[in-house]
Parts: sequence; structure tokens; C-alpha cells
Amino acid sequence: MLFKKQPQKSSEAFFSKKTFLIFFLFFLTILTRFYKLDWADSYFFHPDENNMATAISKLKITDLNPHFFAYGQFPLYLAFFTLYSLKLPNNFINSVLMLRFYSSLFSSISVFIFYLISKKLFFSFKQSVLLLLFLIFTPALIQLAHFGTTESLLIFVFAINIFLALNFYQNQSLVSIFLSSIITGIGLASKITSLFFLGPMLLSIFFAFFKKNKKNYLLLLTSFLLLNSTLFFIIFSPFNLIAGPDFRSTLNYETSVAMGKTKMFYTNQFLNSTPILFQFTKIFPYAVGPPVLLFAIIGAILSLRGVLRRGNPAGVTTTSFTFPTRSPRPAKRDDTLINWLVVLIPALVYFFYNSFLYTKWSRFMSPIFFVFPFLSIVFFQQIKKYKFLSKILIIFSILPGIIFFSIYLKPDIRITASDWLKNNLLPHTKILSEAGNVINVPVNQHQLDVHNFDFYNLDSDPDSPKLLVEQIHQSDYILIPSRRIFKNQYRRHPDPAVAGEGSLFPYSQKYYQTLFSGKLGFEKLKQFSVFPFLLSDENAEETFSVFDHPVIRIYKKQNYLSKEEIEDLIL
Repeated sequence: MLFKKQPQKSSEAFFSKKTFLIFFLFFLTILTRFYKLDWADSYFFHPDENNMATAISKLKITDLNPHFFAYGQFPLYLAFFTLYSLKLPNNFINSVLMLRFYSSLFSSISVFIFYLISKKLFFSFKQSVLLLLFLIFTPALIQLAHFGTTESLLIFVFAINIFLALNFYQNQSLVSIFLSSIITGIGLASKITSLFFLGPMLLSIFFAFFKKNKKNYLLLLTSFLLLNSTLFFIIFSPFNLIAGPDFRSTLNYETSVAMGKTKMFYTNQFLNSTPILFQFTKIFPYAVGPPVLLFAIIGAILSLRGVLRRGNPAGVTTTSFTFPTRSPRPAKRDDTLINWLVVLIPALVYFFYNSFLYTKWSRFMSPIFFVFPFLSIVFFQQIKKYKFLSKILIIFSILPGIIFFSIYLKPDIRITASDWLKNNLLPHTKILSEAGNVINVPVNQHQLDVHNFDFYNLDSDPDSPKLLVEQIHQSDYILIPSRRIFKNQYRRHPDPAVAGEGSLFPYSQKYYQTLFSGKLGFEKLKQFSVFPFLLSDENAEETFSVFDHPVIRIYKKQNYLSKEEIEDLIL
């Protein structure tokens, strides 16, 4: 033949290659979410998980009042009726494991909902795959999937609402609004702050009809969304209404704690914390990883520049969903901008509201963790021609998540420390430890004499300092089970006039100063941590580490001081 016929790419093979990649990423999602759901070896250290499981274990078909209103009834009923339908005992351990199962399930589904959202935002296939990879290896999303709490469910609710809002803007289907009201009802029936997740659909309705001067439609559909969301909220969490006084009492208490009106020992870390700065130094670097955070900030700047210049987020390929073989068609510039606004404005509103609360727990920010991988894609689009650099930066971006996942590949650090104490200390050895954890490090089972001292009230109870002196004098070892106390109560007073004299917690300050310096007569014997020193996340907001991978320190008495000498150091 004069001309050799060139082989054509098989569309089936092309589809198969992409399909294989998606299924591989799906496998990674399932692995990172579901592996080791029974972590901690039947010890359950997360307070919210414990409280929810306790409420579930008390439910009966004849009595569905949970007598627990810190969260709504939907997640409780979901776990309870699943256990009931599978004819599994409704005990505490099964309740925890079922809560963790659903948390992992919602987290896994959310990852792929965000993938679909990326297609609505006109990401290319490669960009969407990169987004999937970043979401899969987001440290906080892996962690939250292993906690039997509401966070993964709330992320799922937000993701579905964004997807439905983008879908509604495209086709103005009433079905999207109705489904959004069901999902929002589920969110509200899990946690009241899900009210923020109405934002995407409300914006979509506004953008769809305001410019068309159809304000009657805008009002009608908004009312339809709000009324149906309220209805499904009541259906999925009925005892908020039936046991109204109990619900309102709990809501008032939780609000008071969140606003800082009621001070609790477990909120000491937020004393004098600076809104926004706290989130960007104590939460986001650890939750999404420093590389993704940095690239997201750059991506946000590029996106803002793109909006100001062209009405289109910078660097985002404006093609519609082309998977697997369809030809791309250009997207309207206005549609691209509006789609991004539907995603980002509710996330920003949620961020600013929660940033200025007194309590700034990591979980409060969890519904918007997805924003950082999204914005980082804008950065990677800008450097796509530097292929080698891109690959290196992608590896660095997913490395924090891979390292974090290693937590669940090892025995729980508290069990490791407990076993070491059992094997290295004599029975009835006296150990001074710290109270205030949901479950103490399980060393009492090894016939060791452990006293869990209440350091949280050391500076307010007039009798506690003397009791502490007595415990120090009697103890052979000191066990610090986590950073919860010394990172919060080992600090100077914010007022310079007072700071030179002492701290907010003077007795705690002196205790930890003298312990760490060796003046108290104890020297560090052993430290247990799942991460190397350089990767330590003890400076993160405390709940990011203390529930599943605290650093544990053991000090041994080397110099026996008299009570009077100890008093001189502490009192």
C-alpha cells in the first residue's frame, strides 16, 4: 500500500482508561475513609461520639426521645434504625461503629459530589481528577470520616446543596429546589448551623430570576424552599418540637458556650484568640495541609484578578463536562462567574460567621475545607506548562494526607503508651496524671496506681494547690496524656502589667515550668507520638490531635524533694 493506514484511537479504550482512573480514585477514597473504623481498640476518646452513641443506645422503638439535644435526631435515628433493621444489639459499641460507618459513607460520597461540582464549574477532566486527589488526601476529611460525629454528614449536605443549586441555575427545575429542601431538612435535623447551607440555592434562585425581573418567582421559590426545609427539619428531628423546653435549654447553653458567655475548661485555648488569624494558623494548615493552603491562597488571588479583568476565575478551563469523548463547547462568561459565586459566597459567609465565634474548634470549619482544593486547582492551571514542577508540587500536596492516614495503620498511641508502662513499671507504682479527658490513658488495668488530678480547677479551687503538692510528693512518675492543659494554661497574662507577675493560671504556670525545667525533680523518660518531631501538630487547635493521636509524655522522679521544697516552687 502506498499509504499506511494510521490506527485510530478506540473511543472504548479511551473511555476505559478514564473509567479505570476514576475507579482507582474511588478505591483510594474508600480505603482512606473506611480503613480501621474500629481505631483505638474499643476505647472511645471523642466526646461528641461518646455522647451520641450513649443517646442511641438508650433509644427504643417505643420511646424515641433521645434526651440529648446537642445535635438533632437524624444521625441518631439513622444509626438506631440501621442497627434495628440488621437485628444487631443496640449497645454503646455498636452505636459508635454505626456512627463511624455513616460518617465514612457520607465522606466518601461527598468527594464524588465535589467531583461533579467541578464539572459544573467547567473544570477539565484532568483538573477534576486532580481535585479528587486533593480531596481524598485532605487530612481533616480523613480524620472526620473516622469520627462518629456529624461533620461528614454536614459536608455531604453542603456538597449536595451546591450541586443542586448549580443544577437549578442551568435548568430552573423545581425538583432541584424540592430535593434541596429535603437535604437541608436533614442538615438542620443534624445540626442547626446547617441553616447556612441554604445559601447556594438561595443565591441560585436570585441569580436565575432577579436579572430577568421575575421577582414574583424569586419570592415564591424562596418561600417554597424555606417552608419545605422547615417541614423536613421537623419530620427528621421531631423531638426538637415535642420536647421543646429541653431542646431550647440545650440550644441556649451551646450558644452561650460558643459565644464565650459561659466559660468551660475545654474552651481555655480560645482565650484572647484572634478571629481569622486563628483559623489560618491553628486550623487550615493542619486540616488541608500547608501546600494546599498556600496554593489555594495563590489561586484565590488569581481568581479574584480573573473576575476583575474578565469576569471569569483565572485559569479555569471554560469547557463543559466532556467526559469521556464529547467535544468541549465554550461556557458563557457570566455563567462561569455565577457558578463560582454560588459556591464561594455561602462558604465565605459561613467562614466569617464561625471565625468570630469565641469557640473556634476545627470541626466548625469542616464544611468549607473543600474550598482549598478547589482554589488550588486554579494555581495548578497557571503552572500546567511546567510539568515537572507541577508533579513535584502535587506530590507535596497529597503528602500530608498520606502521612496523616498512617495514624490508622498503627496501634492507638495511648494503647502503646499503656503497654509500655505495663512492661516497664512495677505494679502499684504511683503515677500522677491529668483528669478532663473523655477516657484516661488506660493504665489502671495494669495494676498501676494512677491519680488523675483536676488541673483545670487548680487555679480556682483554694484547696487544689496543696493537694497537688501532696500528689507530686507521693508520685514516682508524672504522665502528661496530651497537650490539652499545658498548651492552654501554661501562658502569660495578655496585660503587660500583669504578665511580668504571672499568668492567667499562675499555679499551672509554675507547675509546668518547674516540671519541664527539671526543678521539680522529674526528668522526661519517654515520649510517644505517631508523627516525627518536625511533623508534630501539637500547635494546631487541640481537638485536631487530642482525640486520635495525642503526644504522651512520661516523667520519672530523679530527685526526691520534700513537701516544703515543692511548695516553694509551686505555691
